Amino acid sequence: MNKILVSPSPHLHTKTSTKSLMRDVVIALLPAVVVSVLFYGWSELLVLGVSVASCMLLEFLITKYMLKKPCTLGDWSAVVTGVLLALNLPATTPWWVVFIGAVVAVGVAKLTFGGLGQNVFNPAIAGRVFLLISFPTYMTDWTKPAGFISNAAVDAYTGATPLGLVGEGGVEAIKGLDYLDMLFWNIGGSAGELSAIALLLGFAYLLVRRVIRPYITLSIWGTVAVFSGIFWLINPEVYTDPAFNLLTGGLLLGSIFMATDYVTSPMSNMGGVIFGVGIGLLTMLIRYFGAYPEGVSFAILIMNSVVPLINKWCHAKKYGR
Repeated sequence: MNKILVSPSPHLHTKTSTKSLMRDVVIALLPAVVVSVLFYGWSELLVLGVSVASCMLLEFLITKYMLKKPCTLGDWSAVVTGVLLALNLPATTPWWVVFIGAVVAVGVAKLTFGGLGQNVFNPAIAGRVFLLISFPTYMTDWTKPAGFISNAAVDAYTGATPLGLVGEGGVEAIKGLDYLDMLFWNIGGSAGELSAIALLLGFAYLLVRRVIRPYITLSIWGTVAVFSGIFWLINPEVYTDPAFNLLTGGLLLGSIFMATDYVTSPMSNMGGVIFGVGIGLLTMLIRYFGAYPEGVSFAILIMNSVVPLINKWCHAKKYGR
């Protein structure tokens, strides 16, 4: 006898799928990938290749032989994790360090919790933070490898990122820094932080395709701008201005591609705003008063852990109401 399963309405049909959403994220990341490869050359291609291949291989092996589940490579989530992890690393990162990051991202942060849709923390961010704590020397090596095109501005700052320069020498260390140059090619940092324009192009694509909602990203930017603006107005000789904080470090990469992850971000619009404000505040507190010059990754992980509480406080509107 055939069993008929009846589920409550509404019954909605859409062409959108996990595969299509993840594929759109990969397309949105392409401008940043192209720019990073042009400036960092074969070294960045190696990091990208090892990261993506490792994430895909680990997901296949763990799901098939450990979890005994159907292969999930077809949903493209492993590719997204691999690309994001690579863009969060310096182009000089050794291949074996990249592989360890993939093990933490896919094997620990994702599949330990049951796979896509059940993970608490963003896998790429978890992998990056683990590597930053475990291998700080490799993760802070900003020596610029030979790329396919050269940039005198980047060559001039191979020893430290702008945030690192501020941490070492204060605001005086970045006097003369051209913010217009930083908009097109950042000075130092991880491969994905190189070009703000490339990341903003990806953001525009995701909005047009309705892959993400702007609430989280814009609330992060607004919080960072307001917080840094207040401190900058109080003492511009000690604190950096809003434009600097928005354009430097991993703020754009994290706020556009990782804070907006469906699984690890709140479901409601109000919850997304609270989530974004929390990330912005934590980022600036770490940048201004913490031991690390950058705080985006830590801020996202901390707020990931608060998402269940935010979802409990801020319920998404029920369909039809």
